[in-house]
Amino acid sequence: MFALNKQLEEDCIELGQFELCKLLLMNDSSYPWFILVPEREGMTELYELNDEDQLLLLKESNYLAQILKHYFHADKINIAALGNVVPQLHIHHIARYTEDRSWPAPVWGKHDALPYTEEQLDKIFDVISKAMADGNTISEE
Repeated sequence: MFALNKQLEEDCIELGQFELCKLLLMNDSSYPWFILVPEREGMTELYELNDEDQLLLLKESNYLAQILKHYFHADKINIAALGNVVPQLHIHHIARYTEDRSWPAPVWGKHDALPYTEEQLDKIFDVISKAMADGNTISEE
């Protein structure tokens, strides 16, 4: 049975659910930093997913990247599956800006996390709710 890794539970806020993946928000307001976690037990690597799940993960990842570009106006989107600290398969999606506090370096270990305020979380929830209500397409506004 699938269970979310305890470290992800502690560090993240659950935002929603795609067909395959849980959508999490890293509780660090320095960057719009989202994580997709395929709900498959015991997975640590992308290649361990069956072909159908690999394609679905790619679709969900691409859709999330479109959300970051369109709704968060990211200059660059960093996507990574590391797993050095949290072995459970999860994919980071981070909206980066040329003026963010770590640019151009990676975000890991650079600064302490700045937790979201309730107001900031409300805005994130609103954006994600709107994006997910739009379906799997991003309309140009």
